[in-house]
Amino acid sequence: MELPIVQLPDVQAGKPKVPINLTRVGVTDVKKLVEIKRKDKRPIVLVSTFDIFVDLPSSLKGANLSRNFEAIDEVLEKVINMPVYEIEQLCGDVSKNLLDRHEYARRAEVRMKSEYVIKRQSPATELECQEVVDIFAESTAFRSESNEINVKKLIGAEVVGLTACPCAQEIMRDEAHNELESLGVDEKTIAKFLHEVPMATHNQRGRGIISIEVEDEEDASLEDVIEIIENSMSSSVYELLKRADEAEIVKNAHKRPKFVEDCVRTMAKNVVHKFSYLPDNSVVTIKQINEESIHRHNAFAERIATLGELKSEISQS
Repeated sequence: MELPIVQLPDVQAGKPKVPINLTRVGVTDVKKLVEIKRKDKRPIVLVSTFDIFVDLPSSLKGANLSRNFEAIDEVLEKVINMPVYEIEQLCGDVSKNLLDRHEYARRAEVRMKSEYVIKRQSPATELECQEVVDIFAESTAFRSESNEINVKKLIGAEVVGLTACPCAQEIMRDEAHNELESLGVDEKTIAKFLHEVPMATHNQRGRGIISIEVEDEEDASLEDVIEIIENSMSSSVYELLKRADEAEIVKNAHKRPKFVEDCVRTMAKNVVHKFSYLPDNSVVTIKQINEESIHRHNAFAERIATLGELKSEISQS
């Protein structure tokens, strides 16, 4: 006996009771394996989390997510199975494909975040160790009135490091100077000692964050972003250290004391130097968060600017 075919209503295509546009409708926390190809090296496999959105006009009740999730998944699978060299380009391809799938949408957004493992050597004993860096990418695709699709993409990273407080160190320098002077040490020797031996201060675990937003045809190196953040703080941190390494890190960090503001300004200067080839309208966001050791609060600094604005300010300094 042949069963009758039941035609179910397309509920999502109906009219909403409250006809307003929605900025974002989609899915979050979509887990995927992403394989990043590298020239002459083994590929990197990332366990990544995606957030995927389109806008929804006031004429539609829903974005067909119950039915279209498979279509979104197909888009991800198709793009992920292709050779990928930049995660921001992956997000860009997905956002463009989403607009192809959702013909009613004018805007599609894709966000990706993952943990990226990098190899490092400890500073004194050169022990091999692995460090984990949080990386993220975003893309926004816009559909114009003439049905052309334009894409902006963003690449960024968050790196943990160490900072030493300059203010407390200056207090300790005065303490050491007065103590040496009371012991009868001459001024020349005191000056030489204070120059060679960094004074104690309190430390913070710092988190530096840089993101760079560019047009679809431009690219910014993730490795360069990570390196800039690492070099902006008083010292890098390492998972595996021997005593000689610990001594080297403490000494070097205290020779490079930095406020949270110093870290952001150092990152800005190095971004301008490293990414001078990018267009001036590229948007740079730089943040530094220092988790204080002798206070209950954290210190924070941020700069958001175009690359052109940063170039202009730094050239005048």
